[in-house]
Amino acid sequence: MNLLEMNHIEKNFDNLQVLKDISLAVEEGEIVSIIGPSGSGKSTLLRCATMLETIDRGEIVYLGEKAAWTENGKKQAVYAKKDRLRQIQKNYGLVFQNFNLFPHFSVIKNVTDAPIHVQGKPKEEALREGMELLRKMGLEDKADAYPCQLSGGQCQRVAIARALALNPRILFFDEPTSALDPELTGEVLKVIRSLAEMDITMVIVTHEMAFARDISDRVIFMADGVIVEEGTPEEVFSSSNERTQTFLGRYGEMLGK
Repeated sequence: MNLLEMNHIEKNFDNLQVLKDISLAVEEGEIVSIIGPSGSGKSTLLRCATMLETIDRGEIVYLGEKAAWTENGKKQAVYAKKDRLRQIQKNYGLVFQNFNLFPHFSVIKNVTDAPIHVQGKPKEEALREGMELLRKMGLEDKADAYPCQLSGGQCQRVAIARALALNPRILFFDEPTSALDPELTGEVLKVIRSLAEMDITMVIVTHEMAFARDISDRVIFMADGVIVEEGTPEEVFSSSNERTQTFLGRYGEMLGK
């Protein structure tokens, strides 16, 4: 079953067309990595999927329910009413590039605040589940710490725990390691690998090519606002497409080509 469908998505910023007729689907349990050069539209696509940006044209569907669509004769896409959109948004979580933790909240409060105040979960249950998530992230001893007391890798693991606390059906990552140095990158990628073993559906915008090759069921290569090609990691990383080859060329040694 498709958890997410994005059909013929178009997005413009002023007169610049950033997404040009993009269509993709994500199945339950699937791990999809989106790769491509800077400025290709990867992060904008993720922000459209999670309603942080509005699309100009096209259709966004979660679990068969339309979140946004283009009506016949209309130039601009319309969105579902706020109450329906709120329900649809419960299907996904998003881990940001720069963590976006609340600096004045402790680690455990960062993780449990939304389940308690947005989902109405009893505080004791939210705390119990939050501590379990921190344990899985290797951070149970940091529950009472504040973000300023943590490393970047620890902050990103808290951000992952916070996203998981809402029990999303699909988890989006927007360049989850780009703000980290190489040593901290490894610990975050290890956590994402552990989520893969839990069969969590994930869409990952990443510049970590070896990681994308190893973890993904499917890889999407974007450039200049379009999907150039998609397929299994083997298909994309051994592609004969000239644009794909040019992009992947600098990673050839790392990928063992």
